[in-house]
Amino acid sequence: MEETIFTKIRDGKIPSVKLYEDEECFVIMDINPIVKGHSLVIAAKPYRNIGECPQETLDHMMAIAKKLDSKLREELNCDGTNILINNDPASGQEVPHLHIHVIPRFLNDGRSFGFAHDRYEDGEMARLGERLRLG
Repeated sequence: MEETIFTKIRDGKIPSVKLYEDEECFVIMDINPIVKGHSLVIAAKPYRNIGECPQETLDHMMAIAKKLDSKLREELNCDGTNILINNDPASGQEVPHLHIHVIPRFLNDGRSFGFAHDRYEDGEMARLGERLRLG
């Protein structure tokens, strides 16, 4: 099994502040937070992306992310959260080991992901929608 920085953290080879752990996943505070309290729900096994992750594990990780969301809202009194997965390097994934970011957000916290928006040409969205429709 491939070793990643997260497997080293899981195994106690690298120190972390762990918030939760079970057989499927563990939760740590991000050492480089977007906002203080930013935490990661990490698959116990080093799946590279959601495509490699068994559905049951992904479902469990999302349930833990939901619990973490509630805890952040309760303890930090945040106004919202960003819950996201960077899925492969093209999306910004830096560690090839599936993890879910749960980031507390506050109104006017000055943080932004700063995505530029694209525009569709006439009819382009409908054509692309036909190709992408789930069946």
